[in-house]
Amino acid sequence: MYIRKINGPRAVTLTDGTTMTRADLPPVETSRWVASRKAAVVKAVSGGLITRDEAKGRYHLSDEEFDSWMSAIAHHGEAALKTTCLQRFRSPQK
Repeated sequence: MYIRKINGPRAVTLTDGTTMTRADLPPVETSRWVASRKAAVVKAVSGGLITRDEAKGRYHLSDEEFDSWMSAIAHHGEAALKTTCLQRFRSPQK
């Protein structure tokens, strides 16, 4: 069996104690971004599995899009990434 050489780790342990591998990442050709896929990319970057630039290049993300995912998770959790919840979580807080 041949194991392909890659830069960076093959698996990382996240802050919640779970292990994430490169196999847990969404496919490169992903066109339908559901909340769980967005969260997986953000967790991979924050856990050190892939770099921010690698994630942006791999999934064709802009800085603004990736930053919005990160801030949504930081402020409101994974539920804020759902399209149906955008209006509730992005409205100004009073």
